[in-house]
Amino acid sequence: MPQPHLATRILVGASRFTGRWVVRALLLAAGLLLAVTAGFAAYAVLMLPDVEPWHTTRLRGEFTEFDAPGMDFAGYQAREARLFEEMAEAVAAMPRDAAYFAGSRYDPNGLGRRLAGGQPYNRTTRRTPAGPLKGAALLIHGLSDGPYSMQNLGDVLLAQGFEVTILRLPGHGTLPSAMVHMEYDDWVAAMTIAARDISSRLPKDLPFYLAGYSTGGSLAMTYALDRITPGADPSLRTPTRVLLFSAAIELTPAAALTPILDLFARLPVQAFEKVNWQSIGPEYDPYKFVSFPVNASRQVYKATRKLQRQLLEAEQAGRLGQLPSVVAFQSAVDSTTGANGVSTTVFGRLKGAQHRLVLFDVNRHAKYDIVRQPSPGTLVTSVVDGYANGTRQHTLLLVTNRSRETEEVEVREYAPGRRDPVVTTPGLSWPLHLVSVGHVSVPFPPKDPLYGYEEGSGANGIPSIGSWRVRGEEGAIVLPLGALGRIRANPFWLVLQQQVEMLAAADTTH
Repeated sequence: MPQPHLATRILVGASRFTGRWVVRALLLAAGLLLAVTAGFAAYAVLMLPDVEPWHTTRLRGEFTEFDAPGMDFAGYQAREARLFEEMAEAVAAMPRDAAYFAGSRYDPNGLGRRLAGGQPYNRTTRRTPAGPLKGAALLIHGLSDGPYSMQNLGDVLLAQGFEVTILRLPGHGTLPSAMVHMEYDDWVAAMTIAARDISSRLPKDLPFYLAGYSTGGSLAMTYALDRITPGADPSLRTPTRVLLFSAAIELTPAAALTPILDLFARLPVQAFEKVNWQSIGPEYDPYKFVSFPVNASRQVYKATRKLQRQLLEAEQAGRLGQLPSVVAFQSAVDSTTGANGVSTTVFGRLKGAQHRLVLFDVNRHAKYDIVRQPSPGTLVTSVVDGYANGTRQHTLLLVTNRSRETEEVEVREYAPGRRDPVVTTPGLSWPLHLVSVGHVSVPFPPKDPLYGYEEGSGANGIPSIGSWRVRGEEGAIVLPLGALGRIRANPFWLVLQQQVEMLAAADTTH
């Protein structure tokens, strides 16, 4: 019978043809990945500055997820204290006369150390209110910075009667090299220890706030979603509110390449040590690493991918209505994590006036039209339009210019089912020459001693980093000029402060 024989031959031929193309596609993909990895390795080896001892010295006392079983919060702090002793010994062994050491955060006479004034803001801290206890808050910092970034929020909540715990995430606050070895699961384990301690001590009728900045925001949302998942650990309390500041919700597609970028760093070749790093810079900031390893991007990518899966699963299961109040403070321009993650991926799913998005618009004064990117305005317009077409069902507070002819701002509050906003004037204006707020600026007031930009900001006779006005030709200084032009504090911090105070007062009034 020739027909079946012919059909069989056709099927076999088609199968071989398909198989060859699959193999070719896989080889092409492997070749592209190898080319990307080799290209990054060449860039790191040839273009990045040399690594210094704080890029290569590994501290063995850092907490990991494997240390968590049986460890309580006091044990975590005790281990942290030993870690900082180990770091002090490592720093003491570094050559003091080396050019890289002078002026660094590790130099006792350096600008950063004098600006910090010996404050313990690289460590986990806990503060209790002077008066009656009215609540508790767990605050989680972002990637490459430290507990200092949550200090101003902590001050606000402490004044409202909250016990304030600011957690140092593993891999932070010591040497940049710690970020090469940290893991996402280490962060989750540390957060769980702190949350369990608070849950066990806080009276059930008092509010529990969980707040996170950048990567800390991703961790806070993951914790909240875990609490509404069937089989959740009953020893961990559900937050009354989740506060997000420039939260890392989603990253660019390029972040998917981070698992392979530092492949060459695994080879026993000293020159390839630099392949661990996306950027290497002078460590002048006492509370934030300037150098940034590939592993840091890898771990935050894990965090955001897990969070996105959780959001989708909770939405499909109809559980998002069980989430506690989510309150987010977000710049319309965010070059680190993007604004769309918070404004759409999270708040596009949330329903109810208890969920509040405070969005800091760009400076819409007409004089900046020629230099201002149009995309942030498009994002803001799409969010506002959601109240006209009924697709937005959360509260929105938009901080924006009163008109295109003034730099005074107003707060427009939109609510579910209400097309027209309620407008208030906080008495604030855009500072001179400022076009936007940004990712790193949201949780810091204009007079912050480290990052404030206002005249007189600083401490111990040292001007704040945020007030530096260094200008010159590209290549004249060791930092990119763009890094010095980036806004480090929030001109509309007062709006943020008043929102937190209002919510805390509402939650603690019985």
